[in-house]
Amino acid sequence: MSLDHRLIDLLVCPLCKGPLTMGRDSNNRPTELCCAADRLGFPIRDGIPVMLETEARALPQPDDAGA
Repeated sequence: MSLDHRLIDLLVCPLCKGPLTMGRDSNNRPTELCCAADRLGFPIRDGIPVMLETEARALPQPDDAGA
């Protein structure tokens, strides 16, 4: 099942209302929608984004390259 990219462009983070980016697996398939501000990844199951805070996973912190 394919995601409708027009719909994805309209979705925002349910917590902060910020923009989301597409997370992809090694085969370039969409796996989650990521919120950089909240560091959460919302899963995509059967082509449907699950936009629930209880279903989101915590994203790893970016490395501090300048430290």
